[in-house]
Amino acid sequence: MLALSGCAQTAIDVFEPDWDRELEKELERLRPAPTPEFATPEGPVNPTPTLPPEGPLELSLERTVMLALARNPDLRVAELNPAIAGAFELVERGVFDPEVFASASLGTEESVETSRSTGEQFPVRADTRDLEVGVRQDLPSGTTVELGATQGRDASNRAPTQENARIGLTVTQSLLRGFGPAANLARVRQAELETEASKHELKGFVESLLADSERAYWSYVLAVRQIAIFERSLELARIQADEAGQRIEVGVLPSSEIAAFEVEVAVREQALIDARAQEAAARLELLRLVGALGPMAPDLDDREVVATTMPEATPQAIEDAAERIELARRVRPDLAESRLRLEQNRLEVIYTRRGLLPRLDVFVALGKTGFADSFGQSIENLSDDTFDATVGVNFSQSLGRLVARGEQQAALASRLQAAAAVANLEQIVAYDVRLAINEVERARQQITASSTTRVLQERTAEAERERFEAGVGTSLLVAQAQRDLLEAEIAEVAAVVEYRLALIDLYLAEGSLLERRGITIGHSI
Repeated sequence: MLALSGCAQTAIDVFEPDWDRELEKELERLRPAPTPEFATPEGPVNPTPTLPPEGPLELSLERTVMLALARNPDLRVAELNPAIAGAFELVERGVFDPEVFASASLGTEESVETSRSTGEQFPVRADTRDLEVGVRQDLPSGTTVELGATQGRDASNRAPTQENARIGLTVTQSLLRGFGPAANLARVRQAELETEASKHELKGFVESLLADSERAYWSYVLAVRQIAIFERSLELARIQADEAGQRIEVGVLPSSEIAAFEVEVAVREQALIDARAQEAAARLELLRLVGALGPMAPDLDDREVVATTMPEATPQAIEDAAERIELARRVRPDLAESRLRLEQNRLEVIYTRRGLLPRLDVFVALGKTGFADSFGQSIENLSDDTFDATVGVNFSQSLGRLVARGEQQAALASRLQAAAAVANLEQIVAYDVRLAINEVERARQQITASSTTRVLQERTAEAERERFEAGVGTSLLVAQAQRDLLEAEIAEVAAVVEYRLALIDLYLAEGSLLERRGITIGHSI
């Protein structure tokens, strides 16, 4: 079995050596890659940025977004969906393509016949030749048109050779099932809607990728800021512990006072370890989203990342909730996709309804035939007075109609389900926007509150330090005040980042994140 499998694989490699390369070329041709156009106040930015070969990786918020759109591997997978949907659209349109047909046959026969007058038997040999070419087309109106030409030859030892040529036109029109473009074009329109839905789906994916990239960037910025705060705080704790040790040596402080400072040093060392681990995780997540991990950039895994966009913000109160909800109902990609699915289900109801009708077709066939004893003469004789005309009807009907009734019932139920889903999603959209506005307002107020708290904690820490140096305070109170100040400093930085993150969630809930960032997606299907 192993030898056989190896031989089979070798045969594939020999006869199809370029299969993978050709397939990849075709996929590149089909891929409707988004063409991000990122605009800044200074002008458009290169939509396909590259990574530096060495040194620290400097990332601004804008560069992070562009790298994610240009290099993220998940996006490379998702952007093929519109191409796939567009291909099925071509398949459905191809139903109405004209079809050319042709056939040829040669026949010979040897038999024995009996003479009616004498009763004697005699051998008979006959040769036939038939050629046929034509073109037919199904029209959206439910009409089938076929134009064909045939030429035949009959030769026998019992009769003279005869050539015949015929040109015929046949028109068949559906009167019940399959009548009219409404039902016949339903599949084409559904395929078109599927293509449009896939574009909205891709837009939603790009918006989510953009939001994830910005969140990862701000999380990394916060982690770096926290490390700086913890390092400064740890250094201060060590200085205070050294000072306390010196004062204990000269007898100014009792030896019990050193414990609180040493504990504070240990606690801040622990916090710094956790902060560095969080920074490493945030850095890896940021590198993954911008396509700077793994085979695409294997030497970037351990490279230093320098964030150049700082999290400063000018908070503003949001007073246009109704307008933002209306905007979300108009531009949210998931809601637009749901509405297209509802229209698809409506077309499915139209399509399946025709299955309940009987099949009743009327047809007309007209032809001209020429007869002669040679090929060329039979064609010339097509202008003779010979003709044929046929008019008729075809009727068929399933007695139970169980299949058609089942398909219709499923289509109706799916349409009701899709309509309910759209209504439910509209409510969810309004809920998402209001919830995001509430979070933005909370984060906005926390910026001012956290700044005030930090200032007050600085004063408290300084006061406790002065009390301790004056001999009326304790090291424990100093350590507690320093710890509260540390938490206030981190909370102040975190409040600004949380405000940024809350705005991202609000724009995502509105469906306006791409437009607000100046990004458009182009498709070529």
